[in-house]
Amino acid sequence: MSLATYIIKRTIQIAITLFVVITILFFLFRVMPGDPTAFLLDPKMSPEAKEIIRKQFGLDKPLYVQYVLYVRNVLKGDFGTSFYYGVPVFERIKELLPNTLLLWVPAILLSYFIGINVGRRIAWKRGSKEEYIMIVLGLFFLGMPIFWFGMIMIWLFYHELGIFPAGGMMTPELWLDPSTPLWKKAADIVYHLLLPIITLSIGGFAGSMLLMRNSMLDTLREDYITTARAKGLKESVIRDKHAARNAMLPIVTAMSISLAFSAGGGVLTETIFSWPGLGREIVQAVLNYDYPLAQAAFFYISVIVLFANLVADVLYAYLDPRIKY
Repeated sequence: MSLATYIIKRTIQIAITLFVVITILFFLFRVMPGDPTAFLLDPKMSPEAKEIIRKQFGLDKPLYVQYVLYVRNVLKGDFGTSFYYGVPVFERIKELLPNTLLLWVPAILLSYFIGINVGRRIAWKRGSKEEYIMIVLGLFFLGMPIFWFGMIMIWLFYHELGIFPAGGMMTPELWLDPSTPLWKKAADIVYHLLLPIITLSIGGFAGSMLLMRNSMLDTLREDYITTARAKGLKESVIRDKHAARNAMLPIVTAMSISLAFSAGGGVLTETIFSWPGLGREIVQAVLNYDYPLAQAAFFYISVIVLFANLVADVLYAYLDPRIKY
């Protein structure tokens, strides 16, 4: 099977998976208790006026009819109108998704960069005090609740040291001033972004570090490592060019899978730091019974995770020439 054929086959599998996700999301939110239009309905409204509002959002139709209409609209790229904001869901998602990617992508890349390099180093120095310390720290961060760690970071760097802001994406006074140059506004966003990124990165590096260490230890037992040493190659070349590259395969798999778990951590982090992203909006949408917005937010996160898995599969062939599709 050629790589192009494999990609087409995986794309079809992704499409089927997304259809299942859409179906689960639709019925999952419908079985939740509560009326999604409750916040729009005035108790003094007449029954006729209430029915008009329900009809406006399509909630007067049977559930199976709502499902058929929903699937048909999603296939056209229409996720409906937000119950809470009264605007097309796509417009709200388009506004929030860049903020989420601005937080998630650097945090995930930084956590894996740290984890891979530290894991490679301590595996090479097996039995050292450095390895012992990093394993203890890794196990601590691995079992640490991200919301607890986020609150500790806010307490330390905002309340005690006053280095970073407690939350938000920008300083209102700075952005409302028309004389503020663009570079200062960009720097202000980065300033607000640093603490959430540090929190997510430190909270997420432990898994990749421990996995890289174990994978490196297995790789170092292979015959070709012994052959490389017999050739008189430098230790750094054996570690980085021979052992580390092959040890990366489980890391690529873990990175793609961890995106799903990072989504959960991202939701909590965005909520704790009041970051206006997709994760925080999911929480608000669920609390407000905003079905269309919550469904669309989960859908886009699912697309990101599935696409990352496809990229990981393709990377296997680059990292290990022995893998053929």
